[in-house]
Amino acid sequence: MSDGTLTPEMLAERAKTNGVELWALTDHDEMGGQHRAAAAAKAQGLPYLTGTEISVTFANETVHIVGLGFDPDDAEMQQGLRNTRSGREQRAMQMAESLAKAGIQGSFEGALKFVGNPELISRTHFARFLVESGVCRDTSEVFRKYLTEGKPGYVPHRWAALRDAVTWITNAHGIAVIAHPGRYKFTANEEYALFTEFKAHGGQAVEVVTGSHTKQEFVKYAETAKEFGLAASRGSDFHSPDESHTDLGALSFLMGDLTPVWELLAGRIQ
Repeated sequence: MSDGTLTPEMLAERAKTNGVELWALTDHDEMGGQHRAAAAAKAQGLPYLTGTEISVTFANETVHIVGLGFDPDDAEMQQGLRNTRSGREQRAMQMAESLAKAGIQGSFEGALKFVGNPELISRTHFARFLVESGVCRDTSEVFRKYLTEGKPGYVPHRWAALRDAVTWITNAHGIAVIAHPGRYKFTANEEYALFTEFKAHGGQAVEVVTGSHTKQEFVKYAETAKEFGLAASRGSDFHSPDESHTDLGALSFLMGDLTPVWELLAGRIQ
């Protein structure tokens, strides 16, 4: 529903075919696909957990907090995500203005084709437009040349607060997870502050094994999970067959001395 290229039904089928044993659809700042995903998983005989990936601002960096196992009809969480999405269209227009100054015209309309809903428009959709229009060969080249800090098309955005995102998830009976911590450009002190504040607000897990991490980061964040007493999550961060680092079902396993987050969510698996 946000920046993936496959429908929930196609993802459920791909997950089942690839040997996935437990699946969660985690769209950015959006829960609109949850009932479809759960139904598709059930049709495949695939256990399912509700999911979302909430954008927050922490120490002037965008951080993603995954929610798992929550009630997708929770009114407080739905309103919080609507508020989080509301700034995306204005930001996208500013991104298009920046790209126009660099000689790339029509990027807002071009990006919108890939999402339809301006409330969900993101850098990924602009990247797909830049590939489609021949400006770049692939999305990796896009993010080397555009849409990142200091490059044309980059516009910062103030997202939800860390406290709010964790509270929405936990109040909806889910578990909050710090997604792919190895991607954030934090100093050691800033990263320590992120984990400390996250835990203080009720966060319970961190993504250790993910398509966004190196093997060295698997080890580093396994140690971080133990240091902060957090459960460990494992997720592909799969968006598209043509764009993602890792396919569904292809990740390494969690280290044996960690508490898997799904053990804490056993009663929430559908």
